[in-house]
Amino acid sequence: MNTSFFGELLTSITEQGRALLDAGRGRNGEVPLVDLCEALLTGRGEASGVALAGEVLSIYQQLDGERKLSFFLSLRDQFGADLDKVRETAAALNDAPEDMSLLRRLHSVSEPRRQELIRRLNLAPGGTKALVAMRSDLLDFLREQPDLRDVDRDFEHLFSSWFNRGFLVMRRIDWSTPANILEKIIAYEAVHQIDGWEDLRRRIGLADRRLYAFFHPALVDDLLIFVEVALTREIPGAIGPILTEQRAEITAEEANTAVFYSISNCQKGLRGISFGNFLIKQVVEELRRELPSLKTFVTLSPVPGFARWLSRALKDEDGQIAAQLDEDKISALSEPDWPQDAEAAKKLETVLPHLCAHYLTREKDRNNRPLDPVARFHIGNGARLERVNWLGDLSPNGLAQAHGLMVNYLYDLKYIERNHESYAANGTVAASSAVTRLAKAVPEAKQLTPVS
Repeated sequence: MNTSFFGELLTSITEQGRALLDAGRGRNGEVPLVDLCEALLTGRGEASGVALAGEVLSIYQQLDGERKLSFFLSLRDQFGADLDKVRETAAALNDAPEDMSLLRRLHSVSEPRRQELIRRLNLAPGGTKALVAMRSDLLDFLREQPDLRDVDRDFEHLFSSWFNRGFLVMRRIDWSTPANILEKIIAYEAVHQIDGWEDLRRRIGLADRRLYAFFHPALVDDLLIFVEVALTREIPGAIGPILTEQRAEITAEEANTAVFYSISNCQKGLRGISFGNFLIKQVVEELRRELPSLKTFVTLSPVPGFARWLSRALKDEDGQIAAQLDEDKISALSEPDWPQDAEAAKKLETVLPHLCAHYLTREKDRNNRPLDPVARFHIGNGARLERVNWLGDLSPNGLAQAHGLMVNYLYDLKYIERNHESYAANGTVAASSAVTRLAKAVPEAKQLTPVS
C-alpha cells in the first residue's frame, strides 16, 4: 500500500472526526485527559475515535512530568481489569466448564482496559511513535514508582506484537543513505561514540566495513536498532585498531572474519522488545551470501557490569573474590592511569581476566541468567563466550565499566541452536576451554545476593 496515501487518508478521517467532536461538545472548556480516554474506550465511531486518539496523544505530549505521572497512575487505578466481572465469569465457568463462550468471556474481561485504550490510541496518525515515546516516559517513573510495572507490562505486551520480526525491514546503511538517517546513526550510537561525519564514513563507507539496521513501517525514517561490522583477517582483541584512522583497509574478499563490534538500540520506549537476535542472524546470512570467504562470525563486546560487580564483591572482605586481590592490586586499580603503568598493569593482568571469566560464566541473577546484560543477550542467542581480551578498550567508558576488558562471543552456526537450548533449559553459559580455564582460577563460592 502507498504509505503516503494511507497517511493522507488517516489525516482526513482525523479532521472529519475532530469536526464532529467540536460540534458535539461546543468546546466549552477543556475536557480532562482521563475523561477523553474513557470517551475513546466507549465510543464507536471510527472518525471520532481517530480524532479522540489524536487529541489524547496531543494533550499528553504537552503535560509536565508531574501530570504525566498522574496520568500513568490513572491508567493503573482506573483502567485495569474489572475484578468483579472476572470473579463472576470465573465462577460461571467453574459451574459450566464445557461452555467455551464463558472461557472466551473470561479471557476478554481479564484483559486490563488500558490495553484496549493503547490499541485505540494507536489509531491516530503517528500513534505508534507517540506511544513509544509515552512508554519512554513511563520507564523513567518505574524506579520511583514500581507499582506502575503492570502498566508497563501492558505496553510491552502490545509492542511485542506490533514490533515482531514479521514487520521489521533490514537495510544496509552506507554513504549513499539519506543524511537524516546518517545523522541519527551518529546520535544513537551507544557503544563507541561516532566523532562526526569523517568517523562515520570510516565505519560505513569503506570496503571492509558494514552497518545494518532494522526499520518499522510505523516509524518512518527512524531506526530501531543497528549493528556495525568490521571485516577482518582474524578475531580482534581490542577496539582501538578497528576504529583508528591509521588502520590499513582491506578488500571485503580478503576477510575471513566478520566482527560485530557495536550494537545500538535506538528507541528507549522499546526496551525489552528483542530485535538484536534477529538482526545478527539476518546479517550473518546476508554476509554469507555476499562473501563466501567469511568463515568466522564473532563480536567484540564490552562487559558493562564487570567493574560494578567487582566493586560490590570487594566490599565482602571475607569473600573469595576479595581474596583474589591483595592491597597492592586494589591500590593499583584505584589509580585512573594504571594501564599506562607497566608494573601495575602486569600485576592486574594476573587476576582481572580470571575474575571477568568467573563473572561472565558463574554470576547469575534470580532467573539463573548471567548478570552482565551483554552476556545475557549473546549467550541467549546461542553464541559461545570465546575469549577475554586484556586492555581491549582503553577509553574512559571502557575503563569505568570493565577495567578495559572486552570479550569475544563466537556465533558458530553449527552450535547456535544447541547452545541456545542448553541456556534456555539450564542457564548454561557456553564457553571456550580458554575461558573455562580462566574462570577455574577463581574458587567457586556462594554468590553475592542475586540482583534482578
